[in-house]
Amino acid sequence: MTILTLLLYTSISALAFYLLLNLRTRHPKRLPPGPTPWPIVGNLPHLGTVPHHSLAALATKYGPLMHLRLGFVDVVVAASASVASQFLKSHDANFASRPPNSGAKHIAYNYHDLVFAPYGPRWRMLRKICSVHLFSAKSLDDFRHVRQEEVAILTRVLISAGETTVKLGQLLNVCTTNALARVLLGRRVFGDGSRDSDPKADEFKDMVVEMMVLAGEFNIGDFIPALDWLDLQGVTKKMKKLHTRFDSFFNLILEEHKSYGNSGDLLSTLIGLKDDADADGEGVKLTDIEIKALLLNLFTAGTDTSSSTVEWAIAELIRHPRLLKQAQEEIDTVVGRDRLVTELDLNQLTFIQAIVKETFRLHPSTPLSLPRISSEACEVDGYYIPKGSTLLVNVWAIARDPEMWTDPLEFRPSRFLPGGEKPNVDVRGNDFEVIPFGAGRRICVGMTLGLRMVQLLVATLVQTFDWELAKGLEPEKLNMDEAYGLTLQRAEQLIVHPKPRLAPGVYESC
Repeated sequence: MTILTLLLYTSISALAFYLLLNLRTRHPKRLPPGPTPWPIVGNLPHLGTVPHHSLAALATKYGPLMHLRLGFVDVVVAASASVASQFLKSHDANFASRPPNSGAKHIAYNYHDLVFAPYGPRWRMLRKICSVHLFSAKSLDDFRHVRQEEVAILTRVLISAGETTVKLGQLLNVCTTNALARVLLGRRVFGDGSRDSDPKADEFKDMVVEMMVLAGEFNIGDFIPALDWLDLQGVTKKMKKLHTRFDSFFNLILEEHKSYGNSGDLLSTLIGLKDDADADGEGVKLTDIEIKALLLNLFTAGTDTSSSTVEWAIAELIRHPRLLKQAQEEIDTVVGRDRLVTELDLNQLTFIQAIVKETFRLHPSTPLSLPRISSEACEVDGYYIPKGSTLLVNVWAIARDPEMWTDPLEFRPSRFLPGGEKPNVDVRGNDFEVIPFGAGRRICVGMTLGLRMVQLLVATLVQTFDWELAKGLEPEKLNMDEAYGLTLQRAEQLIVHPKPRLAPGVYESC
């Protein structure tokens, strides 16, 4: 036995003894129920290959508030609307920060981004910048024409497909990315998607999907810090490699933009704020690192979530042709058949809004909320929640709770219409039955933009096309399985044949 092997064996044995002792003696107070943890790794094996499914199954046995031990870390899981409300409303301030994690460290510029930054001055600065300069009502209205132009371009690309099939998710991703890029950078970053393959767009989509998969991994090193250096799953190595690719992408954008001068877009505004430590009122100086980290958040969370939600919506409508016809009839009545739907029409399209809500319910873009951490011990439902506990809200399970929803596994938009079971549900974090954007202080800052973009895309695709599946596949046989990751991707891409349903002149004028 070599000295190195002996040292490793001794270290792991000592660690195991310490952890076993630690598991036996912690928390004399009444913790929420949960499965018995394994030695050392705790409940990590209980998470399975699709954690939001596994945690939903465990909740049926242990209840809507569970306690898990993942290595060293106490984790509480909320799996009902009432429990989630207590954490994200009553105890929101206590759970305003994020726990340490390898994704934030190795991909998101060591916590210098908005999504994973600890609650404090930097986080408030970045959120204020986004709220004022990108997601305010005025900014959204000012750039309405950009979103409508990019959706019109998508429509022309689908028309040009002719008799061939298309990978709808990829085209949607190009559309949402270019729409956001024109606001952030003043220009598109990809072509329009009309070619068979756009290597730049394909690579970026792959990078985003890889990031969501890696960010969704329960990395052993996050829960047993002594094993972090071993990188047993190879996650850290992959994260560092992916960060290098993203960083090169953003460095190029940043250097090109600095040479352009102020062009009225968000990046120009960010560069202008760099030397003004008091511009945000927090006394924090903006750096290139924060700018790149913010771009990373916006280009990943702000594009893939919207495009994947629309892809799920169209898949559901293909599986339910009666609902597709009902949605088309509503648009024909409100908008007519001689022009494309616009954002200004959306408030009158109640059935389209219901379709989007039902898609958010059944297919939330982030099925397991981004984790939060308690700054102090507290009590929820009569149970003790230790200081430093990680909170996970199972958004996917809450939206499928049979005590809250009739036939929860059915795609039924009418439940959100007048006379339905939940006609007044607000998906903006006020009603905890459907919280696709989260709730409380850490609610998604781009929620309003996401809603507008998803509704406009769904309305346009419903208005302008009928849809057939590739190779004559029957709608009822369409694979609706989910892929693993931080965001809810489809296991199989939606490959479709779009068939125009309006007069040719309508498409030519868009």
